[in-house]
Amino acid sequence: MTLPLSLRNLATGICVAALLIAGTVDAATSAPATTTLHVDATARGTVFPHFWEQMFGSGRASLALRDDYRKDLDAVHQATGFGYVRFHGIFDHDVGLVRRGTDGRISYNFSYVDQIYDGLLERGVKPFVELSFMPPELTSDPKALQEFWYHPNIAPPKDYAEWDAMIGAFAQHLIARYGIDEVASWYFEVWNEPNIGFWAGTPPQPTYFALYDHTVRALKSVSPRLRVGGPSTAQAAWVPDFLRHAHDARVPVDFVSTHVYGDDTADNVFHSKENIPRADMVCRSVDKVHREIAASPYPHMPLIFSEYNASYANLPNVTDTVFMGPWMANTIRECAGKVEIMSYWSFSDVFEEQGVVQNPFYGGFGLIAADRIDKPAFNAFAMLHKLGDTRLALDSDAALATRRDDGTVVLALWNYAPPVGDKATYTAGQPEGTPKHFRIDVKHLAAGAHATVWRLDETHGNAIATFDKMGRPDSPSREQIAQLRAAGKLSAPEQLDLSNGKLDIAIPAQGLVVVELH
Repeated sequence: MTLPLSLRNLATGICVAALLIAGTVDAATSAPATTTLHVDATARGTVFPHFWEQMFGSGRASLALRDDYRKDLDAVHQATGFGYVRFHGIFDHDVGLVRRGTDGRISYNFSYVDQIYDGLLERGVKPFVELSFMPPELTSDPKALQEFWYHPNIAPPKDYAEWDAMIGAFAQHLIARYGIDEVASWYFEVWNEPNIGFWAGTPPQPTYFALYDHTVRALKSVSPRLRVGGPSTAQAAWVPDFLRHAHDARVPVDFVSTHVYGDDTADNVFHSKENIPRADMVCRSVDKVHREIAASPYPHMPLIFSEYNASYANLPNVTDTVFMGPWMANTIRECAGKVEIMSYWSFSDVFEEQGVVQNPFYGGFGLIAADRIDKPAFNAFAMLHKLGDTRLALDSDAALATRRDDGTVVLALWNYAPPVGDKATYTAGQPEGTPKHFRIDVKHLAAGAHATVWRLDETHGNAIATFDKMGRPDSPSREQIAQLRAAGKLSAPEQLDLSNGKLDIAIPAQGLVVVELH
């Protein structure tokens, strides 16, 4: 027989008390500690823009022509309302922009470019235009191919006059098709990660700066309203040098962009020997660049982290699991107020940098797995989207308190625990750690307020648990795909009453809870 929750709690309390009297349980460890969170529903608060969900990365440009890509885009847009998408390769051979005739003359074909951008705009999403990679027709080195499955060319142009002409024609075409008011609302980012092997110029930094100078001048000659930035580096690198160069060379710059991942090393990012946990690396890097900009000739320059995630590798125990809920919530807490936009890499596992997907849960970067199966990370973003636009004061490293314009108080609470495994091969098992107990105490709530509680954990919104029970098949059947889609959906919320503004919540290890107080 299963006792009701209230009777089970009473029975547990009686048993613990009896054991304490008998001297068999230590009083200090008999009951889990409870963290009390004091929130004032009517406090002034601070502005809290949703910087973490304004933009997402994606697989290369040509994948935007696929039906499953567009369906995943629609799903993430519906869940988060995001406004921009960034991808590599708008100049790659498979997009077909540049053609060189037998007479050596260059011409342009915008057919696929138009289909790609039309498809985004029709779904309410604008391009964050990464200007990459080198069209084979313009390259100085046809053999300078990056190791991705689709092998983009990463060499400088053979003739900068041809590069400048292409950039100018590209910008003119976009403005003619979409209008300057629309295109001026986009972002144009020069290249991708020139500091770690996506740029074959030698030496890398000065040759990248030359590419930037040519590109920004070509764009601004078409319209000074176009927003252009860089250096789009990995490992939060080069920002002081880039801004110093822009200032000294008198070239325009409208925003700074850079990247970092949770398993980047302190040696690479900070040139130190620290051991920075995955939970903190991204926001430690954001803080570093934020301070570098403040000390630069452009102290108010907008900062965009145009790639980030908990891992740059394919780690199925990280990006596929409920680990991402607390990791994402903590990232929001730590980075707030220091960055304009952060672009999670990526919104979908319609993605081919390592080749064609061979298993729906291989540790891909996306929020949605192959076959349109929502991952726990998708549910984390959907839940955190519910946070308000005003942040309320709260003394906690495991909680956020916010308020919406209609007065609803929304809290995110989590129980961070490291991933079960951090290898390319999946590790079965439960995360280390015990449940975390919160008591929410909210002052000045309206009379009759109640709580709506959304959960993400091992038994809520977690397709991985079902996938494990199936034996993790490489090619799930259509019936199994339907089961995984159902298991991955965000669980229905609980409706709970408050007692004088108080509510008790328990969260298992790697769990995330969002509470709406209506």
